[in-house]
Amino acid sequence: MDFDAYARMAVDLVNAPLDDLSDLKALFPEPEWMCEDPTDRDLQIFRRAQKRLRDVFEHGSGGREHDAVDELNSLLEQHPVHPRISGHESGNWHIHVTSRGSMVSAEYLAGAVWGLSVWLCEFGSARFGVCADERCGNVYLDTSSNNCRRFCSERCATRSHVAAHRARKRAAIEETAMRLDAVQLAPVG
Repeated sequence: MDFDAYARMAVDLVNAPLDDLSDLKALFPEPEWMCEDPTDRDLQIFRRAQKRLRDVFEHGSGGREHDAVDELNSLLEQHPVHPRISGHESGNWHIHVTSRGSMVSAEYLAGAVWGLSVWLCEFGSARFGVCADERCGNVYLDTSSNNCRRFCSERCATRSHVAAHRARKRAAIEETAMRLDAVQLAPVG
């Protein structure tokens, strides 16, 4: 069972735009994944879960592991998990995490919440991250060897580092200009 894939479902949900049903459909791993089409009710359920899962990431990345655990336990109660053996060919059997609910949201959220819960138990909530780029806000799972990741992607890291470099350069130029003005205004004596 690939628990990381289920945990990534939670990351994908938190980072996804959910303006309408087409956004929701784009969230699913593949079109065949859905047993039925998502509804407006599913969309509302996903939006509520998206906010609660974001809270889990913010609690974890903020050092509030007990709050992250409490929120995940609440989500586990709301979206119970039921394992199911699945496979397409004999001998290729594997376990899927499912829900007893018939709605698309029940199926997806059971797996996402379960995967994130397993991730927390395995690695701790300090591995839950919120992108340090102020313009982004995406969440991620820190898979670095020394738990040092600060950005959701290389793009955000580069953008943030370039902005910081430019800000330092501007500050140095302004400081030099202020020193020159001070020297020029100083009385000669």
